[in-house]
Amino acid sequence: MGVSVDEFLEMLDRLPEVKQTPGGDWIALKVRGKGFGYLWERTETVGLKATIEEQIALVAERPEVFEPQFTAGRFGWVVVRLAGIDADELFELVTEAWCLTAPRQLVAAHEAGR
Repeated sequence: MGVSVDEFLEMLDRLPEVKQTPGGDWIALKVRGKGFGYLWERTETVGLKATIEEQIALVAERPEVFEPQFTAGRFGWVVVRLAGIDADELFELVTEAWCLTAPRQLVAAHEAGR
């Protein structure tokens, strides 16, 4: 189990229009200019947008893998330790974060093409 930084970055290629923007100690992940995640290579952690309910559930279920990052409106961002998660679960969380952020038409087109 565990996902490397390189494996995580490769996952992003499976989602349309993802842009990586360097931000100092992190890389911001955006779709059409809106952020849905962050990568901190040095600590091998990822911050992902989620619903507040999902954030609470993930942290309660596995606090050794997930921790709350912050909340903003109806969203609860969660930090994921890459060493503690498998690729399928991480891709599901990344896709959910992307879907919460991307325009509806882009999400629909992506889901239709799966």
